[in-house]
Amino acid sequence: MTSRLLVRRTVWAVLLGAAAWAQTDAKPAGHAGHTMTTEAELVWKEGPPSLPAGAKLAVLEGNPSAPGPFTMRIKVPAGYKIPPHWHPADEHVTVIAGTFSMGVGEKFEEKALKDLPAGGFAVMATGTRHFAMSRDGGTVQVHGVGPWGITYVNPADDPRPPARPTAK
Repeated sequence: MTSRLLVRRTVWAVLLGAAAWAQTDAKPAGHAGHTMTTEAELVWKEGPPSLPAGAKLAVLEGNPSAPGPFTMRIKVPAGYKIPPHWHPADEHVTVIAGTFSMGVGEKFEEKALKDLPAGGFAVMATGTRHFAMSRDGGTVQVHGVGPWGITYVNPADDPRPPARPTAK
């Protein structure tokens, strides 16, 4: 796959996939620009097609597919793995429940993982190749600046369906 096709596929997948999962039915209390949400008010949906199956996602504020800040929570089952990938902006991860393990590099290496228990925090700078897993399941809160996306180091690890060629 050429790098131009890979970039085009990534951009379209982010725009189309994110639009499907970014919106939430939650009605935050407060005035414009203010949000107050309890755990019970979160609306969990199936994770986006850009993540391996099994994740659930709730958007707390913003729209990850649009320019501007966003905050979302991702709940994953035990044994969940995210292959090496990178993002177009800094990623801030706070562990809310369980343990989430992260490592840096272009190959998934379990021995390179750092376990982050509830309360743990990580920042991955723009373009940093990294990977993650949760041995026991857990919930993380991710915040950053959109438009958000994920590009897998190895295109074969990308769970999204192959991009269809566009007519010229």
